[in-house]
Amino acid sequence: MNTWRNASLAVTAVTLLALTTACGQDKGEESPNGQNVGNASPAGQAADSYGSDSGYGSGATTETASAKQAGQLAVWDSKKLGKVVTDSEGFTLYRFDKDTANPPKSNCEGDCAKVWPPVPAGNVTAAAGSDAALVGKVTRADGTQQLTLAGWPMYRYAKDAQPGDAQGQGVGGTWFASAPDGKKAAVNADGPSGTEPADLAGLSVRKDPKLGDIVVDKRGMTVYRFKKDVAWPMKSACTKACLSKWPVVAPVAKNDVKGVTTKGFVTFDRPDGLKQQAIDCWPLYTFSGDVRPGDTNGQGFGGTWYAVSPHAKLVGAPK
Repeated sequence: MNTWRNASLAVTAVTLLALTTACGQDKGEESPNGQNVGNASPAGQAADSYGSDSGYGSGATTETASAKQAGQLAVWDSKKLGKVVTDSEGFTLYRFDKDTANPPKSNCEGDCAKVWPPVPAGNVTAAAGSDAALVGKVTRADGTQQLTLAGWPMYRYAKDAQPGDAQGQGVGGTWFASAPDGKKAAVNADGPSGTEPADLAGLSVRKDPKLGDIVVDKRGMTVYRFKKDVAWPMKSACTKACLSKWPVVAPVAKNDVKGVTTKGFVTFDRPDGLKQQAIDCWPLYTFSGDVRPGDTNGQGFGGTWYAVSPHAKLVGAPK
């Protein structure tokens, strides 16, 4: 019995040592509390891990937006996005890739619906020149009726401050302005984009004219690190609403990496159930504000978010 127990303890120790070697040593950067990351201990969740701008807007703004009728729909001809559907006041209407059109179903509830207020189905008239038969409605989980176009539930974006804004375009890679036929309004958004790099590795390197060599994902989107995260024991300080702005990088096969370190190349099983890719044991993210490959709008955000070098270092962060 003692022999079996000792063998079991030895295996556990070897496994822990391997993980520690991969993720717990040779860390030159410090955690937010000033300790060396290699010796950092778990801490409580930060109350505001993503800065003051959560992307939700105030409760009053959300309630007003969610109750506002769309009225006479209109079409805005955007040079960047093509034809975009708006409500009677000129506010952009959006669709969500995680919804379904056949049958119509909204998968944006709770906190999601605070950021993306559903457009009520009542008092809606089709845009001039569009097919009125495409205008419909779907019953949401709370019993309210939501506007649909070609079966796709329609939303506004809480951060669009004035008519003509389209700040929600491309957020999280799942939200897009709607065209009059219910398709994505972005030119070529339903198919391969002419500006999107083809055949990229799961993680690779792009030479940015300002930042130098930075890591990008398979779509060519810039990859970021959060200064409030901890590498060992691995801990993400970006939780809940933060993740709508900073989506995690999904696990990548180790043989699908080009030019990026595979040291500490591990999958982080987050407490919220998501699986997140890490390099040198640092969790990786993209930024919802980056709309197209080559964007680096998240660089330096809040003084805590920075692009990642091929060796997993923070690019351009103050020393």
